[in-house]
Amino acid sequence: MPELKLKLQLLCADAIAMGPGKAALLDQITATGSIAGAARQLGMSYRRAWQLVDVMNRCWNGRIVETVPGRASGGARLTELGTAVLARYRALHASIETCAADSGWQELALMLREEPLESQPHSGSSQSIEIA
Repeated sequence: MPELKLKLQLLCADAIAMGPGKAALLDQITATGSIAGAARQLGMSYRRAWQLVDVMNRCWNGRIVETVPGRASGGARLTELGTAVLARYRALHASIETCAADSGWQELALMLREEPLESQPHSGSSQSIEIA
């Protein structure tokens, strides 16, 4: 059965300010209390997680994630803005999924093949071009 895959990304110029991966990272920062712990849970490097946090912090009108001093190994948490952005992103994503489900996706899915046809050799006229 064909499936519909929606990928919601919010852009700030050429940077992805929020998308599914960044939302998952924020969820894990909330759950673990640290960027390193979130990275481990998601199977990504600590450096990559920091890069994603840095992009988010530079794209929004305030910090999304703040580090928490005073813990032995440090920690991190979402700011009030970060919590609001994540909640609104999740709500927007749910709204889009609901809209897509109600917008005739099933009729469109009936027009799709189960799998693509095998690639066919080009049947047009063959012309050879010589480069001198």
